[in-house]
Amino acid sequence: MNNNRIVRSVEGDTLKEKVVAINRVAKVVKGGRRFSFSAIVVVGDGNGTVGYGLGKANEVTDAIQKGIDDAKKNLVKIPMYKNTVPHANLGKYSGGFVFIKPAAPGTGIIAGGAMRAVIESAGIKDILAKSKGSSNPHNVVKATVAALVNMKDPSEIAKNRGISLQKVFNG
Repeated sequence: MNNNRIVRSVEGDTLKEKVVAINRVAKVVKGGRRFSFSAIVVVGDGNGTVGYGLGKANEVTDAIQKGIDDAKKNLVKIPMYKNTVPHANLGKYSGGFVFIKPAAPGTGIIAGGAMRAVIESAGIKDILAKSKGSSNPHNVVKATVAALVNMKDPSEIAKNRGISLQKVFNG
């Protein structure tokens, strides 16, 4: 992961939280089963910053709050170009594979489930996305964030190549 894109705090911006999944887990003890909850939460400012977190607790609300706190500690900056991603990219985490590619203005977010929560929180308006492999929300969220983090910023590419920004996209 690129350390230069990690954002520790977002000043002046309010982060929006989205609960992706809540799972009830059971621990078998002498007297029976003891239930607790785990929640995976995505937070983002809607302007290219997104993070995910996992919270575990005996109550649902406590698990969600812990997930939000964890997500705020793991914020990353996503490069965007005209409300979409700069180029197509693949993301992988464990058995979860995701494919994302830019879309024309007005297309909207074509993505499902856990991917949609990450993309909406990041503030991307037009994107085509496909989830392959594992449908486990944990793997899909982590693979989506990995795909977004590995995006190359168009202005950096133009500067490195010594050409204009328009020439990067138009050849």
